[in-house]
Amino acid sequence: MTEGLAGTGSLLRLALRRDRVMLPLWVALFVVMASFSADATVGLYPDSASRVQAAETINGTPSLVALYGRIYDVTSLGAIAMIKMGGVGSALLAVLAFMLVIRHTRAEEELGRLELLAGGVVGAYAPLTAGLACATGAALATGLLTAAALTGTGLPPTGSLAFGLAWTATGTAFAGVGAVAAQLTTSARAARGLATTVLGVAYLLRAVGDTTGDEPSWLSWSSPIGWGQQVRPYAGDRWPVFVVLVLFAAASTAVAFAISRRRDLGAGVLPDRPGPATAAASLGSSAGLAWRLQRGVLLAWAVGFAVMGFILGSVASTVGDMLDNPESRELIISLGGVQGLTDAFIAAELGFMGLGCAAFGVQAALRMHTEETSLRLEAVLATGTGRTRWAVSHTSLALLGPLLLMALAGLAIGAAHATQTGDPADVGRVVLAALVQVPAAWVVVGLVVAAYGLVPRLVPAGWAALVLFLLVGELGPLLGLPAWAMDLSPFTHVPHLPGGDLRLAPLLWLTGLAAALVVAGLVGFRRRDVSER
Repeated sequence: MTEGLAGTGSLLRLALRRDRVMLPLWVALFVVMASFSADATVGLYPDSASRVQAAETINGTPSLVALYGRIYDVTSLGAIAMIKMGGVGSALLAVLAFMLVIRHTRAEEELGRLELLAGGVVGAYAPLTAGLACATGAALATGLLTAAALTGTGLPPTGSLAFGLAWTATGTAFAGVGAVAAQLTTSARAARGLATTVLGVAYLLRAVGDTTGDEPSWLSWSSPIGWGQQVRPYAGDRWPVFVVLVLFAAASTAVAFAISRRRDLGAGVLPDRPGPATAAASLGSSAGLAWRLQRGVLLAWAVGFAVMGFILGSVASTVGDMLDNPESRELIISLGGVQGLTDAFIAAELGFMGLGCAAFGVQAALRMHTEETSLRLEAVLATGTGRTRWAVSHTSLALLGPLLLMALAGLAIGAAHATQTGDPADVGRVVLAALVQVPAAWVVVGLVVAAYGLVPRLVPAGWAALVLFLLVGELGPLLGLPAWAMDLSPFTHVPHLPGGDLRLAPLLWLTGLAAALVVAGLVGFRRRDVSER
């Protein structure tokens, strides 16, 4: 076993070197989001009565319990402050963990780089060990820094430590899931899909289990997400629950190593499904190929946006009951909208979904870089397909995807909200409010396309830009940033709808900027060499 671990340290240093920008940004994002949520909530519920009212409203709304979980101590400020970040935050950290493991194992194996390393002094278990160490280290750093940040906001230190370690344990558990998925499949894309499916099932089990009664059912206890929430930070701090998460992480890791020992390099346990004997006619065009490569991801995002939109639309009318003091009303109104708490809530949530659709756009645009670095682009260009036409096909999907996602989100939120209010006009208002987010998302896509065409090595900076825009939007008002700093984010210029005034000028400017960035990227790509860095 010792020989199999040879070179683990070197591979771990290489992984950290490759992720030196992405990892600190993501860790900072988690810490900032948690501390912002706590700091913003501390002043909203100054007395026990206001906290009890908010907690009982959340616990009495099944859709909120399904989305975030249950508050087990209705008098605890920390339990109320971190209810949103407890479930959603741990799920997002789980995504980061299994993505890191797959990136440094199956993705490297698929590209053939691990085969080269295997010819040197690198043990058979070293890549998997390094990937798990990288993901576990990131989860641990996130948990400890989050605990320190939450303590700094005034929340109890013990509960803050329990919350941070619950994040860490959940992330570590899904690092093990990612390790198993990397051994079962033959491509990084399939591994990410499999791990995402496991996460979705885990979240669904937790959601159903939490809504069956005042106490979680066995369904909640069958989910790693549920285990993390059953630590109950700030509401009892049940430390023995960590044993379940640690055992799950250890078992999944052991399974991953056992599979790794028995399979061939480059192979997976699950057999590849053979494709049809003849290709579909649509694959004869660059647009058809781009659609074939990205349709599955787009469908998954679309389902997620529709489900999230329906849940948010269903709970929009309960905001007034949950936040019934002057301080909370002032905060929610400041987040977006000017004609009531419900419009402000919808506007704020649509702002977050606008960032989400931009994330899809970045992912779709990065597909061009993946195709080029994996040497598949050269084979396509060797046919009658031109560079510009190929790039336009992928760019079009990256631009149309956010439009489709926000339209679905608007329809889902509007339809669910109209069902509650009985006013069909709410559908049109919310759809319009959702669509105004799209030009800002297009600017982010334009940045990625421009980087790809002009300076390909800066393409990953698209994620950094998106995180920067999120931090500016979340922390800008809290920190009192100057106007010029706030204006760096394209989302700052989006009209606050529903409830505000529709201003076309900023939308036109954002669309024009996005178009200029896309054109610059396409021209740059046409002139540079393929595989140029």
